[in-house]
Amino acid sequence: MTTPKKPPARPAMLPLSIAAAVALLAMAPLARAQSLVELYESARAFDASYQSAKLQYDANLAKADQAKAGILPTAGLSAGVSRTAFENTAPVIDRSFNTQNATLNLSQPLYRPANWATYQQASRQVDLAKAQLETADQDLIVRTSQAYFDVLAAQDTLTFVRAQKAAVAEQLASAKRNFEVGTSTITDTREAQARYDLVIAQELAAENDLRVKKIALDTLVGKTETQPKPLTSPVGLPTITPADVDTWVSQSELVHPSIRQAQSNVEIAELEVNKAEAGHKPTLDATASYNVTRNPSGTATTIPPFAFRTNTTTVGVLLNVPLFAGFSTQNRVRETLSLRDKAKSDLEGARRTVAQATRTAYFGVQSGQGQVKALEAAELSSQSALDANKLGYQVGVRINIDVLNSQSQLFQTKRDLAKARYDVLLGDLKLRQANGTLTPEDLQKINALLAR
Repeated sequence: MTTPKKPPARPAMLPLSIAAAVALLAMAPLARAQSLVELYESARAFDASYQSAKLQYDANLAKADQAKAGILPTAGLSAGVSRTAFENTAPVIDRSFNTQNATLNLSQPLYRPANWATYQQASRQVDLAKAQLETADQDLIVRTSQAYFDVLAAQDTLTFVRAQKAAVAEQLASAKRNFEVGTSTITDTREAQARYDLVIAQELAAENDLRVKKIALDTLVGKTETQPKPLTSPVGLPTITPADVDTWVSQSELVHPSIRQAQSNVEIAELEVNKAEAGHKPTLDATASYNVTRNPSGTATTIPPFAFRTNTTTVGVLLNVPLFAGFSTQNRVRETLSLRDKAKSDLEGARRTVAQATRTAYFGVQSGQGQVKALEAAELSSQSALDANKLGYQVGVRINIDVLNSQSQLFQTKRDLAKARYDVLLGDLKLRQANGTLTPEDLQKINALLAR
């Protein structure tokens, strides 16, 4: 009687360690890597949208300065030369003579309420321009950070997919060996092969996604082959300070650029009403002129002809009283009153929008921090589940698909955890943008969490 052979033990699994893969990524040379602050500074000097906003700001400042002309004196100089041919029959006079003249005119507004309102509007225009530039700067900070973390997230995804590919390849090789010696069915091999083909497709998609994300970052900062620095491991995410959503909303009332723009528009509209009402009021200007007229060969009435010069000085005040303008002034006042009420309504709308956006961003960061904690716990659980399934597979109480599913779950959890951490950091910036307190200095906090 032939004694049956004892089936060979399943070979121990030797998948690529996820921790080792991440460690290799962290050990990659970072000599060419750039920090978030470095890339933001590059974007600030290159981004077309921000440069457009900055040039518009400069133009607004110059436009505001133009309003001073309405309350400052004006001066003008005019000069001319003419030749006159004169003929007279009785007595007979046939003469030609030249006339040379120059006039200097000066004017100083004494009472022009419309001009004064325009000058006051200029200072509000400067405040408006500053708020608009701050909005563009905050938008650039968020766009740069978004592109930065998009690249890091795409790199992490590709790293985890490749680690999963190596692990699935090990599992496929194990399934094939076990099938050859008769300790497993062809099902294990086919399941591993299907999972391997799937991860190949995921790797191609991850490579393309990383390529696209890098192109977007390069385009934003004006550099080629940018390499963002990764987060240190382990990373300690910052907490929300202050930890009260109402405090964040209260801050926005004072500093948010959108609210300040709307407030400036209300003040400008109020002054526009004053300008319209000034259409009923008189104006008073001080005027002065000095004229020099010279006739080198006399005139038609100088007999005999002789050269002479006339100097004329005039000083006075000019009063202009509007009487009737076809109801134009009254209708202009009605128009500006409606526009003022519209500006006030826009201000209230801006406050409500900012408050809602601030609350949404605050609770978004709060939720993201909770997700990070949950995913960190899920990562430990998934690792334990994978270890248990690998051990069960070796002793024959688990099948190949159990190990593959555990591996897939672990890699998915790691990818989601990395993405959640980036979302929390980005969410903190968006929260500060939502309440209007975001500044370039806030990027330094994130820079401190990056690898050196």
